Amino acid sequence: MALSVVLESTIRNIDLAPQGQLKIEWVQGHMPVLNQLRKEFEQELPFKGKRVVVCLHLEAKTAYLAKVIQAGGAEVTVVASNPLSTQDDVVAALVKGGIGAHAWHGATAEEYHQHIHQALDFKPDYIIDDGGDLVSTIHRERRELISQVKGGAEETTTGILRLKAMEQNGELGFPMIAVNDAQMKYLFDNRYGTGQSVWDGIMRTTNLVVAGKTVVVAGYGWCGKGVAMRAKGLGARVIVCEVDAIKANEAWMDGFQVMPMIEAATRGDFFVTVTGDKDVIRGEHFEVMKNGAILANAGHFDVEVNKDDLKALASETRIVRPNIEEFKLADGRKLFLLAEGRLVNLAAGDGHPAEVMDMTFALQALSLYALATQAEPLPVKVYPVPHEADLRVACLKLEALGLQIDDLSEEQKSYLSNWVHG
Repeated sequence: MALSVVLESTIRNIDLAPQGQLKIEWVQGHMPVLNQLRKEFEQELPFKGKRVVVCLHLEAKTAYLAKVIQAGGAEVTVVASNPLSTQDDVVAALVKGGIGAHAWHGATAEEYHQHIHQALDFKPDYIIDDGGDLVSTIHRERRELISQVKGGAEETTTGILRLKAMEQNGELGFPMIAVNDAQMKYLFDNRYGTGQSVWDGIMRTTNLVVAGKTVVVAGYGWCGKGVAMRAKGLGARVIVCEVDAIKANEAWMDGFQVMPMIEAATRGDFFVTVTGDKDVIRGEHFEVMKNGAILANAGHFDVEVNKDDLKALASETRIVRPNIEEFKLADGRKLFLLAEGRLVNLAAGDGHPAEVMDMTFALQALSLYALATQAEPLPVKVYPVPHEADLRVACLKLEALGLQIDDLSEEQKSYLSNWVHG
């Protein structure tokens, strides 16, 4: 397929822009918090004269975040954080709207790496990252940009783990805000967004019933809680595998079975990994799985299901449906891997609902706003989202829902802050 280079962009087909624009308009109608911030940014222009590179899953909701940042006066370039989640029509619509882009669906590892470098050639003042690929590339291969970048925000648990390791080792070169750790992010995006979008991706890909099946969820963080909760709601029997004793107790008290993966592997019909670690499901687990078991990953990188072990055990492989690869083992059993072991909710679906990403992307926008409006440059470290920004998103969301809450009286505030009162 012929490629187009438009407005310092490398994309697949600019002619797809009209259908991509329709997708963006649809989510815009369901993102009231971002809509309010856009109005404010258009008045204030907090990013005027600044360059921003956004590395996220390039679908409609991300596209609208990029447009909101652009409305604040920034020049914006986007690049994919996952080659299978890129929607070429949405990317084309962004380019038509004056936003640079370097991405296409199904990019090879080499193309993916090249796209990141092309985006960084834009020489950003600020970045929004997902999983740490921008930050990692800057620090390993593009160190001349460290003094150019004034700060950024990170979307994911995985990315924050990498950032904190860099900070601890004295290797972080500019301040970063840990958006994933904001309450309005992990309580809603990770739990309700992941819970719904993972099962949306699995069900639309397999067209199989979940009720009556046994689902094994690896990891009981906020994302794992959401995946397990929705599986239970769909009528599945749920097993949780954990390495954290506290989280394992929580899963048990929430009504789920808890056991090691080697035991759960013999029982599961669906397996979903949500840990952020590698080799969560590997050779010894594949060897005891039942025929027809379906494997999916909802962690950031495609390392949680060990694909090398799976290939080594397989006598034959084939694609049986879009985003489903069959691995036929020597004894005749068949195991099925969804979306190449990449994020199933985005590689095989449309990702989190717009109403959920409205809150998360509002936090991204406000984090970028906090960085851009600082009177003095921040010391280099990983920062939490400002509490005022977290609370602002919560209040705007309630307002959009038409909900009101109570206020404390001065007497009540005094009571809560005074140890003398009984």
